[in-house]
Amino acid sequence: MDDNFRRAALDYHRLPRPGKLTIEPTKRMATQRDLALAYSPGVAAACEEIERDADKARDYTARGNLVAVISNGTAVLGLGNIGPLASKPVMEGKAVLFKKFADVDVFDIEVAESDPDRFIEVVASLEPTFGAINLEDIKAPECFRIEQALRQRMRIPVFHDDQHGTAIVAAAAITNGLRLQDKRLDEVRLVTSGAGAAALACVDLLVAMGLKPGNVTLTDIKGVVYAGRDPDMAPNMARYARDTPKRRLEEVLDGVDVFLGLSAPRVLKAEWLPCMAPKPFILALANPEPEILPELAREACPDAIIATGRSDFPNQVNNVLCFPFIFRGALDVGAREINEAMKLAAVEAIASLARLEASEVVASAYGGHAPVFGPDYIIPKPFDPRLILHVAPAVAKAAMESGVAERPIADFQRYREDLDAVVYRSGQVMRPLFEAARKAPKRIVYAEGADERTLRAAQAVVDDAIARPILLGRRDLIEKQLHIMGLRLDLDRDAEVIDPETSPIIDALEAEYRLLVGRRGVPLAAADRELRRRPTVAASMLVRAGHADAAVVGGLGSWWRQIRYVLPVIEPVTSINRIYALTALIQGNGVLFFCDTHMIVDPTAEQICEMTLLAAETVRMFGLAPRAALLSHSNFGSSDSQSARKMRKALKLIRAAAPELEVDGEMQGDTALSESLRARTVADSRLSGSANLLIMPSLDAANISFSLLKAAAEGLQVGPILLGLSKPVHVLTQSTTARGIANLSALISAQQTCPDPGRDPSDVAPVSSEMAIQAAE
Repeated sequence: MDDNFRRAALDYHRLPRPGKLTIEPTKRMATQRDLALAYSPGVAAACEEIERDADKARDYTARGNLVAVISNGTAVLGLGNIGPLASKPVMEGKAVLFKKFADVDVFDIEVAESDPDRFIEVVASLEPTFGAINLEDIKAPECFRIEQALRQRMRIPVFHDDQHGTAIVAAAAITNGLRLQDKRLDEVRLVTSGAGAAALACVDLLVAMGLKPGNVTLTDIKGVVYAGRDPDMAPNMARYARDTPKRRLEEVLDGVDVFLGLSAPRVLKAEWLPCMAPKPFILALANPEPEILPELAREACPDAIIATGRSDFPNQVNNVLCFPFIFRGALDVGAREINEAMKLAAVEAIASLARLEASEVVASAYGGHAPVFGPDYIIPKPFDPRLILHVAPAVAKAAMESGVAERPIADFQRYREDLDAVVYRSGQVMRPLFEAARKAPKRIVYAEGADERTLRAAQAVVDDAIARPILLGRRDLIEKQLHIMGLRLDLDRDAEVIDPETSPIIDALEAEYRLLVGRRGVPLAAADRELRRRPTVAASMLVRAGHADAAVVGGLGSWWRQIRYVLPVIEPVTSINRIYALTALIQGNGVLFFCDTHMIVDPTAEQICEMTLLAAETVRMFGLAPRAALLSHSNFGSSDSQSARKMRKALKLIRAAAPELEVDGEMQGDTALSESLRARTVADSRLSGSANLLIMPSLDAANISFSLLKAAAEGLQVGPILLGLSKPVHVLTQSTTARGIANLSALISAQQTCPDPGRDPSDVAPVSSEMAIQAAE
């Protein structure tokens, strides 16, 4: 690494606090009672339960989600035997990857012991603490003996990732590489460069998958591994020793289909490659420099597929594609071991995921490029969030079928939904909406039909069966974008495409749109242009005419400009005074709803009452009981300012209209979120727990509060959700992701007609489009 990168790496590990992980409590520790429950005397109850039934440790402690990453530092990355203390940054890094990708907790343990027998004793004695053991960076051949002994002694999974993690990912790459090269595993010939722990594990796994042992040739630093070369050759190496007079790597490459390099830089020469079989597969996995650079290999052999262990080349064989999810699945079923069936299931899951379209997260993590299955994309990218959804269930199911699962999963659909909540913070919050949406999927028109986010969202809503997409735009452009992105969306089967420029459906809407805007100073010709060239207008008219049930518009330009195109077309519910915007913020500890974040600059008490009732109905759609707090700088009458008086008046109106609603105010933000603080302020609050619906006195307060908290807490936005329109049309912000669009689509399909806040429609005069636009302004 160069000096600049080295300094950056050191700063990364040192600042703002040393190391890469910490320990956070999972239970509240705020009162004397909390202390009594967490420690003495309450902890005795949990101890007694575990003493009676050891399996209860999974219910009352963190053991069921806790992995030990253990090393003695004898074979660390490409650094060699640097000792246990110097290996600690690597082990901490492994712990962070477990947590980041699979929400598995880890203690890293560096053991100052190079004697295998004593190392085995140390690790075996840790079994009561952990749900699984990940052995890391232990040199061969000791690593084989250590893992075998620990697997025999311990009733929890023991997994040497340097062997099996590498083998699983390499096998997935080979599976797809051979598929593209139209070759069969049971027919190909394979040569290794390297015969250490990782190489032998790779070959063993491939043989279990169908590779013929007689078609394998091992080479190492001494040359070809041939029969009789070493009298004390380890059995797992000896089984592949060939009876051959050839002694050097270049001599055994003739007609070889797969080169598997797990050795050293530059050991494979470009001039040797033409003697390999047509369309070879070259895995040059040495780090930091591969056995051959991809550009040299491709120049010598243009039809080769090439993989390396580096992130700056295509097809990175990276253990992080495997180990977090192997352990996730094993822990979730209480597996006693990670066996061959579980490893094979992981191989197939990883390989099959690469054949699907890449996710939005992958595209954004790699510069906006969405890879498509092919010679330069044969295995998923490490940041693909779907890995856990594919690999963990496959491993868990294999554990159950092979008889090593002590806590089998009864409902795999529910299990996948729980994993979805690990991947997407919105998963748990949105689950009720997705379930409701599947019961009655709506026809949703997406105004920006060729936009990448729209198409990813459309694929998601089709896969989840929550909506029928209608895409606005030119069909040829949409088809081209789908091809570039590698999406599976079938425009004839899964969706409908409407081109506003040529569609007879849009032609039929011309007259009505002219009438809607004709007395707003819009000439007829200009109205026709708007209908055909402004997708938001066309989408809104399709909803108005009943061709679509709902619309999702905007996301590329000014939010206010888009809403101005919507309001003349989609009128408010007759009993509603105004249109409001509710925005949800999903955080690690729950969800908060903010109102009104976009529409009304300075709402009246009556409008605050109305928006609260409408917002409460939407909160209920998320499967949550609304707990509304009317916010102010004032706390329960401590100020007599106009803003505070407005919120107090709104409270009276809300309680009269909806006496069953949990609502209180006016109050400060911290009082809304802290029940104990609220109890010290007033004795008769009707609000329990922490408020989840925050009603602000002004648009400035709502928008600033929401955006600050979103940035500070890295929250996930859902919305803005427009409240009060007679038909569901929602305007996206520029920051909305494909996942956000899919979430909004689920909300649309789940929602019924806009709820009336409990008043007789005759009490309020209908609101015209003109009035709505003036109000928005």
